[in-house]
Amino acid sequence: MLGNLGIVILALIAFLPAVAYVVWIRNTEKYNREPWGGIFAVFLWGATIAIAVSIFLEMLFQVPFSRAFPWDATLGVSVLLAPLAEEFAKPLGIRYVGRAISEPEDGLIYGAICGLGFAATENLLYEWDAAASGNVAQFATTVMVRSVASMLLHASATAMTGYGISMAILKRRPLSSALPYYLVAVGMHGAYNFIVSVDIFGALFSLFLAIAFSVACIMYIRKRIVEMDNKSVLREVFWWK
Repeated sequence: MLGNLGIVILALIAFLPAVAYVVWIRNTEKYNREPWGGIFAVFLWGATIAIAVSIFLEMLFQVPFSRAFPWDATLGVSVLLAPLAEEFAKPLGIRYVGRAISEPEDGLIYGAICGLGFAATENLLYEWDAAASGNVAQFATTVMVRSVASMLLHASATAMTGYGISMAILKRRPLSSALPYYLVAVGMHGAYNFIVSVDIFGALFSLFLAIAFSVACIMYIRKRIVEMDNKSVLREVFWWK
């Protein structure tokens, strides 16, 4: 059994990388950065309510999905059900900061933060299991993979839905118009889960591919934030002229 000190250490291992990523993503925007109050609110949503909602949805639909994929029920749940449930639950927290969204890139940022909060708690649960097993190598691998690949994937995927939500808010469209972006997020999440679930070319290659995929996704998101941020500034400059 893990003592109180062990629990604190595990919590720090799970949450400190997420906090670092939060600062990194938030500060990608140079102009009109999002307030820390809103950042904290969506992070807390992802770390608590989104976890509970996704677990409920996965438990509710696990049997139907398992029956739909009798040849590999576990893969069906991992590649389809989990992404559908989690990418639905995570961005719901953006509604708390809807009035603060004034630029398209705001949705990318708030969505990514929701994903990081979710990833932090999920990492804590997985790392707890790995630590309880007593296998040091397994624990170290779990921490490394989840602190990099899993966290960046959750941030990137939910950022896509966040962008769809921000566009719906700014253009006064129904939130259902964000559905295509949600499906992109589900596809990204499902692709990542497929990579880590199916050992085609060996565990080491799968690990490398998962990390490369997640890093590529987050770099794309950051690139889009920078581009949109610069465009927003140009619009303000020309408007004042």
